[in-house]
Amino acid sequence: MRQDPSWVYMLRCADGSYYIGCTTNLGHRLGQHYAGTFEGYTATRLPVECVYVAEFQSLHDAIAWERRIKRWSRVKKEALIAQAYDQLPLLARSYQHHGRPIASFDTA
Repeated sequence: MRQDPSWVYMLRCADGSYYIGCTTNLGHRLGQHYAGTFEGYTATRLPVECVYVAEFQSLHDAIAWERRIKRWSRVKKEALIAQAYDQLPLLARSYQHHGRPIASFDTA
């Protein structure tokens, strides 16, 4: 059974915050955000700008990706926006402590 594509998108709001969403009709959903007719977070933070989009072949995969990146730090989201993919593992919260890398156990 063929599924229609789904998208995960990230918007930068007028206050500098990010909104991450998932949809099966990207053009329609972005139009709603831009017009302020999609009630909720972005409607009170206009204008918004789309800064990231990823396409998926299944809605299940898109939802999983949306949930994952929603948990990321602001810095890691900005690396994704900048397509600095090599930086993403370094920005994982499990490797960070108060903005500094966790000390190594190497004694050399």
